[in-house]
Amino acid sequence: MPDLDVKPEVISVRIPSRLDLLALLDAVASSLCERMKFDGDTASQVTMSVIEAGTNAIQHGHKRNSALPVDIHFSLFPDRLEIDVFDTGTGFDLGQINGDVTSPEHLFDARGRGIFIMRACMDSVRFEFLTSGTVCHLVKHRPLPQPAA
Repeated sequence: MPDLDVKPEVISVRIPSRLDLLALLDAVASSLCERMKFDGDTASQVTMSVIEAGTNAIQHGHKRNSALPVDIHFSLFPDRLEIDVFDTGTGFDLGQINGDVTSPEHLFDARGRGIFIMRACMDSVRFEFLTSGTVCHLVKHRPLPQPAA
């Protein structure tokens, strides 16, 4: 159970809604994964999910309007990394998202796998639809130490 009294270290990044700036987001996420001492596979899962959430915010939330910022907050707790990706778009209906993207009818779809990827890579993925926009909340826990043999 997480300790509710622990105040996380929060690193915030604001980028214009431009896909070419996702490399910056990747670099920040990678650096923070290093600080969290995540192994390579875990760091890749986190960075891939952050890129997917950022891409969705830029393409769908802001319709690639570079005048609108995407805000990303990384909260570093002793046991986990929490990431909030915020856009000011109108949101979406989760029920309208492709169901099983691995099914034959979706296998060759050019798009529509971002949420599936985030859910496969992160411990928790939650969307919050506010009057002021949408928040994609991602959580990755530190792996538990393995007992010595």
